[in-house]
Amino acid sequence: LNIHRHMLSDPSRAVETESMMKRLFGFEKEDLSSWHRLVCLLNRPTDPASLGIFRFLFGMIMAIDITQERGLSHLDYKYLDGAPVCRFPLFSFLQPLPLDYMYLVYVVMLFGAVGIMLGCFYRLSCLMFISTYWYIFFLDKTAWNNHSYLYGLIGFQLTFMDANRYWSIDGLRNPQKKNSQVPLWNYTLLRFQIFIVYFIAGIKKLDADWVEGYSMSYLAHHWLFDPFRMILPNEMVSLLVVHGGGLCLDLSAGYLLFFDATRPFGIFFVSYFHCMNSQLFSIGMFAYTMLATSPLFCYPDWPRHFFARFPEILRPVLPLTSPPPQPSTSCVYPVTQHTSTGLQDLSPAPKASKTRFKHKLATLFTILYLAEQFFLPYSHFITQGYNNWTNGLYGYSWDMMVHSRSHQHVKITYKDGKTGDVGYLNPGVFTQSRRWKDHGDMLKQYATCLSRHLPHYNISDPEIYFDIWVSINERFQQRIFDPRVNIVKADWSPFRPNPWLMPLLVDLSPWRTKFQEIEGSLDNQTEIVFIADFPGLLLENYVSEDLGNTSVQVLQGQLNVEIVDEKKNYTLQPGEQKQLPAGAYHKVYTVSEGPSCYMYIYVNTTEAALQRNFTKLFELQERVRNGTETEPLPPELQSLITGENEGSEANVMDPVVQLFLRRQRRMKEVKKRREANVCERLNRFTVKKYYMLRRAFLMTAIAMRNLAVGLPPLEQLTREVAFANMKEPETEASQDLKDEVGHDEL
Repeated sequence: LNIHRHMLSDPSRAVETESMMKRLFGFEKEDLSSWHRLVCLLNRPTDPASLGIFRFLFGMIMAIDITQERGLSHLDYKYLDGAPVCRFPLFSFLQPLPLDYMYLVYVVMLFGAVGIMLGCFYRLSCLMFISTYWYIFFLDKTAWNNHSYLYGLIGFQLTFMDANRYWSIDGLRNPQKKNSQVPLWNYTLLRFQIFIVYFIAGIKKLDADWVEGYSMSYLAHHWLFDPFRMILPNEMVSLLVVHGGGLCLDLSAGYLLFFDATRPFGIFFVSYFHCMNSQLFSIGMFAYTMLATSPLFCYPDWPRHFFARFPEILRPVLPLTSPPPQPSTSCVYPVTQHTSTGLQDLSPAPKASKTRFKHKLATLFTILYLAEQFFLPYSHFITQGYNNWTNGLYGYSWDMMVHSRSHQHVKITYKDGKTGDVGYLNPGVFTQSRRWKDHGDMLKQYATCLSRHLPHYNISDPEIYFDIWVSINERFQQRIFDPRVNIVKADWSPFRPNPWLMPLLVDLSPWRTKFQEIEGSLDNQTEIVFIADFPGLLLENYVSEDLGNTSVQVLQGQLNVEIVDEKKNYTLQPGEQKQLPAGAYHKVYTVSEGPSCYMYIYVNTTEAALQRNFTKLFELQERVRNGTETEPLPPELQSLITGENEGSEANVMDPVVQLFLRRQRRMKEVKKRREANVCERLNRFTVKKYYMLRRAFLMTAIAMRNLAVGLPPLEQLTREVAFANMKEPETEASQDLKDEVGHDEL
């Protein structure tokens, strides 16, 4: 491919008489010396080929994404009519439509994406896509992420571009649009947008937690990093490869793609990076979208040279390779015309044109849009109400993967405003999301929603209190919100700091190196949880009967431990430890002037006993198989030999043996999946996607039928939904086994 070297200008082949700036950036500094010259620069005629290919790829990827991450295949689970569900829209007036109309919204969005892909009624298709897409996006803050935000931005940009000038149905319908040049700002916007994604993501990774290797340390255990673990210990793989490599790539990717000399290396590294991400994270079509953006940095005429290599018989269905693009009124033409196709000798030079109002408006739009995109990731000083331990709502700041969280303890307490009765709610009741636990604005919405639902359960004027413990980037587990505040009545504003947000105890961050030493000194059966708390607060906890050996030890500060059943208090200083009774409640008070730090050390005795039994059964089974077992098996253990087939363990009476056989069958299935060849993996992937698309299509057809002719009888509707829910038998069996032999068994 011929490589495009400019982000701002239409590339022309470098000649010796060009200045260094012209060769590097594609324009002279004089082009920025006045408003008129800047307008001429950004509206310079450019080959539409690369933009047309990107339009096609983006539309195709979005059509696939709508059935997957946007949720068309399971839309009825999310927007079921009449269900008492708490939702988290950006604006309170936004509410989901009735279910059948939500399907209609998705149909409009899908047709818009397909229209963008085909370049058919292009402007209308863009409007159909972005209007419904942003409605869905703003309807649920809990689903926000950076790549979903990026999709909406690209769709918004394409609405104003002439991306239907190449390889489009609109070009077949209108000869004036077919293969006509586009203004340079079409490329400038997209290239700068991708540059911002990479570069600001790199700037955000300069955070100390990322640089020190705490943000994504668990990734080093993934099989993708096995080659690096052959030469480096796991800790160095995490620090140098995962965190150091991610930082360097994000900071440099935009520049590597920018210049001719480094672009081949840039395309290689970002392609490798996104292919890895597609395996590391559940990020839908993001990796493929970013792969589709890389060719935008090449010469705009690269598709002509690329597709010219294909056989002549395929030319009718492939993008155009000739003739050169025709002039367009969207561009500003100088007196002497130089095209970037490499075929300019074959095309007549168009007449020079003057700058018009639309050219100036396009230039102003480009400048304002790019300024806004550089500003928005750092605008959190305005929307302070959305700031928590991290700034803003996750999803528009390009702080991708910088923060990882774990939740140890979540308690929701309600109090009847009239009777004073106190009770507790299951965390996540009336909602399908878990992200509300980390964001004050969502917590306020959730509490308000709960206050509307609880009166239906004879709880009047409810007060709602949240006690949420979070660890961010491997720090202590600590409270994120004040548990003494009634969130229903609590003050919250998007433009003022949240008054009931507890501060992150960053002064305790150096303890993380000590955590690793303590955890390394424990055996495999001993677990540990590190806790930090504020003066004057208490933690009420219950020790399960399965945890037969549990103690609390002070690391810093002073504690008062109350054993509720014994009605006794014990004061603990740093280094002191207290054994806690199993099957009983206790309370831990922080009585020091500053924050306290302590740790729970416990052993799941039930799990340990179960693992010992499994080991004995496995050893016995192996001895029987290799003929070294001389004693006959008792009747209750005969199933170790006869009960390995699917479903046979149902006849086993001993629950431990039954569980052992289920686990063995699960392990055998996992091994079979891991050792599957390429054809088997491809078949499994294809079948999975088929049933997902099948359900999306059938449920959408049912909804459209309901809107057109009304609801059918309930029995018919039940049969239709059951037919849409049909799954591959093997998938159902695998899911049943997964449910049976999950971690809950221990």
